[in-house]
Amino acid sequence: MAKKAPTKAPPQKPAKKLSKKPAKHEPLLANSELTHIDARGQAHMVDVSAKSATERVAVAEGKVIMRKETLDTVIAGNATKGDVLGAARLAGIMAAKRTHGLIPLCHPLPITKIEIDINPEHSLPGFLVQATVKVNGQTGVEMEALMAVSIACLTIYDMAKAIEKSMSIEGIRLLSKTGGKSGDYKAQS
Repeated sequence: MAKKAPTKAPPQKPAKKLSKKPAKHEPLLANSELTHIDARGQAHMVDVSAKSATERVAVAEGKVIMRKETLDTVIAGNATKGDVLGAARLAGIMAAKRTHGLIPLCHPLPITKIEIDINPEHSLPGFLVQATVKVNGQTGVEMEALMAVSIACLTIYDMAKAIEKSMSIEGIRLLSKTGGKSGDYKAQS
């Protein structure tokens, strides 16, 4: 058997030399309304020190959709893990208080009120969860209200998943907010 001659590798192009000068950044978002993004497009925590402390309230909602049998079991208090709605209320309160530790650019706030309402909705069937969060501060509590609803809904799921794993969490949204420079907001139905 004849030995094959080694094949030559194709010629390689010389590597491009890296420029020693850093690239200049043009303002990407010069007229942006995104307060957590600077002119170069980088995330930063908003400085609220110049703002006056005012009363601010935010209300958020979400839904946990489930089978009628699951809803009936939770309402009757027969879930194997215990008090589903009580656990969900506490989880929502705890979540609102810890929002700044989970959402990177949120400020820690001296929250003065957190109220979690969980109501059965037979037309879904499931539960409608609402959170009201209040503060007298320099920034709003929309994220705290949304976090409270999200975690309360997840807790309902966790507490009832032994009964039904096909539950869904839907429609988490801000219903209203008052106070602050941007003024009041009310969601359309």
